[in-house]
Amino acid sequence: MRLKKVEQLRTTLKWLGVVTTLSMMVVLIGGALVTNTGSSLGCGRQWPLCNGKIFPDPLTVESLIEWLHRFCTGIASFLVFALAIWSWFAIGHKRETKFLSIISVIFLLLQAFLGMAAVVWGSSDLVMALHFGVSLISFASVLMLTLMVFEWDQKFDAGRLVLEKSMRWHTIGVTVYSFIVVYTGALVRHMNASLVCRDFPLCVNSDPSLPANRFEWVQMGHRTAALLIFVWIAYITFKAVRHYQNQRVIYWGWIIAFVLVCLQAVSGAMVVFSRMNLTFTLLHAFFISCLFGLLCYLNLVVGRVKQFAKSKDSLPLKKARVR
Repeated sequence: MRLKKVEQLRTTLKWLGVVTTLSMMVVLIGGALVTNTGSSLGCGRQWPLCNGKIFPDPLTVESLIEWLHRFCTGIASFLVFALAIWSWFAIGHKRETKFLSIISVIFLLLQAFLGMAAVVWGSSDLVMALHFGVSLISFASVLMLTLMVFEWDQKFDAGRLVLEKSMRWHTIGVTVYSFIVVYTGALVRHMNASLVCRDFPLCVNSDPSLPANRFEWVQMGHRTAALLIFVWIAYITFKAVRHYQNQRVIYWGWIIAFVLVCLQAVSGAMVVFSRMNLTFTLLHAFFISCLFGLLCYLNLVVGRVKQFAKSKDSLPLKKARVR
């Protein structure tokens, strides 16, 4: 009976992790929806009330979108707190658990504060662009915490992985750089510079000159940053496919990352071609969220490999096809 009860608790915690991760994705996409529909002030300059009331009145599209985003954020906040506390006590023996629990809660609160501050006091474009990045970190920490819950029965064996030093630094570097790409993309949107360049890949394909104003500089700066991360992930994927076929988490992890960055690039181009069709703008936010979460998980794997390497005098290099 005791074993059955423990198994039920494990299953419940896994479901909580899945639901919490999905709720955080809804919050991310909801935030993008608020921004792209111009609904940030749909409830006026009041928070948490909407125009002085619990429910939107008068009810408009903008007020409903903003109210639903706040409502989903409230539900997600409750779930994140529950997941963080339960994971702390259930799998706190894993060294990453407590760190991820703290990070998920801190960045959730920071995200809520930035959203509230933007409504009540107003914020600059530079600060508002940071809002999506903070939300992304909160989502990634919840995702990794959920993946660790699913490892409850059998901890991922880092001893089976052997990574060359350059692969480790590429993983860490491209993850940090991806946050810069995210920030520049959010800055483009908050500066209303999404369609300042109506061609792709150049601002004006018939006139390959330097940007003429700060809006074009921000737009083309983001495109350049996005091109670099595409090339970087393509190179890492090439290394993974060539040298890590027998290490599935590395092999498939980078293949999926390359697929996501391709989808991100295509959706970004379609935002321009469709003149900011809402579906493509939301897909653009969805793909970068998935990509950032995956990159963070690959960093978790790298951290475990490094920990293993420090605890052993030698690594089983024969098992890894590393050159």
